[in-house]
Amino acid sequence: MPDRLRAVLAEDQALLRVGLERILQAGDIDVVASVDNAPELAIALGRDDVDVAVTDVRLPPTFTTEGLAAAISVREQRPGFPVLVLSQYVEPLYARDLLAGGEGAVGYLLKDRVSDVDGFLAAVRQVAGGGTVLDPEVVAGLVTRRERPLDRLTDREREVLTLMAEGRSNAAIAARLFVTEKAIGKHTNSIFTKLDLPPASDDNRRVLAVLAWLNSA
Repeated sequence: MPDRLRAVLAEDQALLRVGLERILQAGDIDVVASVDNAPELAIALGRDDVDVAVTDVRLPPTFTTEGLAAAISVREQRPGFPVLVLSQYVEPLYARDLLAGGEGAVGYLLKDRVSDVDGFLAAVRQVAGGGTVLDPEVVAGLVTRRERPLDRLTDREREVLTLMAEGRSNAAIAARLFVTEKAIGKHTNSIFTKLDLPPASDDNRRVLAVLAWLNSA
């Protein structure tokens, strides 16, 4: 990942778009294209000098899911292309659609999170580096709505998976739960086993574990 990232930004609300531009620039992330509609976003995403995209889910002309559709489209053309989607409301289906490819480098945050400037910039960098970031409110909703298919996991493993879904590393999870990183490694391996995820790189299995959770009925 380059020291200074280059981002495409898509947001139809002018004040918020300008605010996001300033936050990104102040965080050493160059905004190489800033647009307010889906057609211009599609053009901007075709550039070869972009490291990450930050986009609203809803964009003109119909204000439905144009931003999300553009994000999914570019990832189909360029697998693993980093995208952070911003939304006004919690909608787990959006997170599921973004994660469907299993490559990682995706994020879904509520717009309210932008007020935590350091957290927002960290999320952009984490996604650009190949990580996965899900809004804590989305994760909390999934825990409530989708527990039954994960009955084989222990309470501690559920805690670890919840924090994993928020994009935290093993070290960060260990610090949050006041245990050793080695203990978290054992929990994550147990999660992978119980969710029938075959051996692969840990990054890919982390994404697949969260995706399995999202897809559980």
